[in-house]
Amino acid sequence: MIVVIGCGNPNRLDDGAGLEVLRLLEARGVGAGLPNVRLLAAGTDGMATMFAARGCRTLIVVDACRSGSPPGAVFEVPGSELEQRYEPSLNLHDFRWDHALFAGRKIFRDDFPSDVVVLLIEAQTVELGIGLSDAASAAVAKVTDRIATLIDARLGREGSS
Repeated sequence: MIVVIGCGNPNRLDDGAGLEVLRLLEARGVGAGLPNVRLLAAGTDGMATMFAARGCRTLIVVDACRSGSPPGAVFEVPGSELEQRYEPSLNLHDFRWDHALFAGRKIFRDDFPSDVVVLLIEAQTVELGIGLSDAASAAVAKVTDRIATLIDARLGREGSS
Protein backbone atom coordinates (compact mmCIF):
# COMPACT_ATOMS: atom_id res chain seq x y z
CA MET A 1 0.00 0.00 0.00
CA ILE A 2 1.14 3.52 -0.85
CA VAL A 3 -0.22 6.32 1.34
CA VAL A 4 0.13 9.99 0.37
CA ILE A 5 -0.61 12.43 3.17
CA GLY A 6 -1.13 16.12 2.56
CA CYS A 7 -0.52 18.30 5.61
CA GLY A 8 -1.10 21.96 6.39
CA ASN A 9 -3.66 24.58 7.24
CA PRO A 10 -5.53 26.03 4.25
CA ASN A 11 -6.49 29.07 6.33
CA ARG A 12 -2.84 30.17 6.52
CA LEU A 13 -2.09 30.92 2.85
CA ASP A 14 0.94 28.88 1.69
CA ASP A 15 0.64 26.50 4.64
CA GLY A 16 -2.16 24.88 2.60
CA ALA A 17 0.27 23.75 -0.13
CA GLY A 18 0.27 20.10 0.96
CA LEU A 19 -3.51 19.96 0.84
CA GLU A 20 -3.53 21.59 -2.60
CA VAL A 21 -1.13 18.91 -3.88
CA LEU A 22 -3.57 16.28 -2.64
CA ARG A 23 -6.48 18.05 -4.34
CA LEU A 24 -4.58 18.09 -7.65
CA LEU A 25 -3.65 14.41 -7.34
CA GLU A 26 -7.31 13.57 -6.78
CA ALA A 27 -8.38 15.77 -9.72
CA ARG A 28 -5.91 13.89 -11.96
CA GLY A 29 -7.28 10.58 -10.77
CA VAL A 30 -3.96 9.49 -9.30
CA GLY A 31 -4.64 6.27 -7.40
CA ALA A 32 -8.32 6.26 -8.37
CA GLY A 33 -9.70 2.74 -8.33
CA LEU A 34 -6.46 1.29 -6.97
CA PRO A 35 -6.90 -0.43 -3.62
CA ASN A 36 -3.16 -0.12 -2.90
CA VAL A 37 -3.02 3.71 -3.18
CA ARG A 38 -4.61 6.00 -0.62
CA LEU A 39 -4.65 9.81 -0.48
CA LEU A 40 -5.33 11.46 2.88
CA ALA A 41 -5.68 15.10 3.87
CA ALA A 42 -4.38 15.13 7.45
CA GLY A 43 -4.37 18.90 7.90
CA THR A 44 -2.38 19.54 11.06
CA ASP A 45 -3.26 16.20 12.71
CA GLY A 46 -0.05 14.30 13.43
CA MET A 47 -1.98 11.43 15.03
CA ALA A 48 -3.94 10.90 11.79
CA THR A 49 -0.62 10.74 9.94
CA MET A 50 0.75 8.14 12.33
CA PHE A 51 -2.28 5.87 12.14
CA ALA A 52 -2.71 6.24 8.37
CA ALA A 53 0.89 5.14 7.83
CA ARG A 54 0.50 1.96 9.85
CA GLY A 55 0.69 -1.07 7.59
CA CYS A 56 1.63 0.73 4.38
CA ARG A 57 4.82 -0.03 2.43
CA THR A 58 5.42 3.52 1.19
CA LEU A 59 4.51 6.79 2.87
CA ILE A 60 4.72 10.11 1.05
CA VAL A 61 4.18 13.24 3.15
CA VAL A 62 3.81 16.69 1.58
CA ASP A 63 3.74 19.94 3.54
CA ALA A 64 4.85 23.56 3.52
CA CYS A 65 8.00 24.64 5.33
CA ARG A 66 9.78 27.80 6.43
CA SER A 67 13.53 27.22 6.07
CA GLY A 68 14.57 30.65 4.85
CA SER A 69 15.03 29.40 1.27
CA PRO A 70 13.43 31.23 -1.65
CA PRO A 71 9.62 30.87 -1.73
CA GLY A 72 8.55 27.93 -3.86
CA ALA A 73 11.74 25.92 -3.30
CA VAL A 74 11.01 22.20 -3.13
CA PHE A 75 12.84 19.76 -0.89
CA GLU A 76 12.64 15.97 -1.18
CA VAL A 77 13.95 14.37 1.98
CA PRO A 78 13.95 10.80 3.33
CA GLY A 79 11.56 10.63 6.27
CA SER A 80 14.28 9.18 8.49
CA GLU A 81 16.12 12.51 8.25
CA LEU A 82 13.13 14.44 9.62
CA GLU A 83 11.79 12.19 12.38
CA GLN A 84 11.66 13.99 15.72
CA ARG A 85 11.01 12.71 19.20
CA TYR A 86 7.86 14.26 20.61
CA GLU A 87 8.25 16.05 23.93
CA PRO A 88 4.81 15.80 25.53
CA SER A 89 3.08 18.95 26.66
CA LEU A 90 -0.39 19.39 28.08
CA ASN A 91 -2.02 18.80 24.70
CA LEU A 92 -1.45 17.09 21.35
CA HIS A 93 -2.02 20.21 19.23
CA ASP A 94 1.72 20.37 18.61
CA PHE A 95 2.11 16.66 17.68
CA ARG A 96 3.13 17.09 14.03
CA TRP A 97 3.86 14.64 11.20
CA ASP A 98 7.60 14.63 12.01
CA HIS A 99 6.72 13.47 15.52
CA ALA A 100 4.31 10.93 13.99
CA LEU A 101 7.16 9.39 11.97
CA PHE A 102 9.24 8.91 15.10
CA ALA A 103 6.36 7.69 17.31
CA GLY A 104 4.89 5.44 14.62
CA ARG A 105 8.20 3.68 14.11
CA LYS A 106 8.56 3.13 17.88
CA ILE A 107 4.96 2.00 18.41
CA PHE A 108 4.23 -0.03 15.27
CA ARG A 109 7.80 -1.22 14.55
CA ASP A 110 7.76 -3.54 11.49
CA ASP A 111 4.20 -2.46 10.69
CA PHE A 112 5.42 1.08 9.95
CA PRO A 113 6.86 1.93 6.52
CA SER A 114 10.61 2.15 6.02
CA ASP A 115 10.08 3.80 2.61
CA VAL A 116 9.14 7.35 3.65
CA VAL A 117 9.55 10.35 1.36
CA VAL A 118 8.81 13.89 2.51
CA LEU A 119 8.27 16.69 0.01
CA LEU A 120 8.40 20.19 1.43
CA ILE A 121 7.41 23.43 -0.31
CA GLU A 122 8.97 26.65 0.95
CA ALA A 123 6.16 29.01 1.92
CA GLN A 124 6.28 32.68 1.05
CA THR A 125 3.78 33.52 3.79
CA VAL A 126 1.71 31.67 6.37
CA GLU A 127 -0.35 34.67 7.44
CA LEU A 128 -4.09 34.18 7.88
CA GLY A 129 -5.93 33.98 4.59
CA ILE A 130 -6.96 31.60 1.84
CA GLY A 131 -5.02 30.83 -1.34
CA LEU A 132 -1.43 30.22 -2.35
CA SER A 133 1.23 32.65 -3.51
CA ASP A 134 2.39 32.32 -7.12
CA ALA A 135 5.65 30.73 -5.94
CA ALA A 136 3.82 28.11 -3.85
CA SER A 137 1.35 27.40 -6.67
CA ALA A 138 4.19 26.72 -9.12
CA ALA A 139 5.86 24.44 -6.57
CA VAL A 140 2.58 22.60 -5.94
CA ALA A 141 2.40 21.72 -9.66
CA LYS A 142 5.98 20.37 -9.58
CA VAL A 143 5.38 18.36 -6.41
CA THR A 144 2.15 16.92 -7.80
CA ASP A 145 4.08 15.69 -10.86
CA ARG A 146 6.83 14.26 -8.65
CA ILE A 147 4.39 12.36 -6.45
CA ALA A 148 2.63 10.89 -9.48
CA THR A 149 6.05 9.69 -10.70
CA LEU A 150 6.91 8.24 -7.28
CA ILE A 151 3.61 6.37 -7.15
CA ASP A 152 4.07 4.98 -10.68
CA ALA A 153 7.59 3.80 -9.78
CA ARG A 154 6.41 2.15 -6.54
CA LEU A 155 3.46 0.50 -8.27
CA GLY A 156 5.83 -0.90 -10.90
CA ARG A 157 8.03 -2.30 -8.15
CA GLU A 158 5.06 -3.78 -6.26
CA GLY A 159 3.65 -5.21 -9.49
CA SER A 160 6.90 -7.03 -10.22
CA SER A 161 7.19 -8.64 -6.79
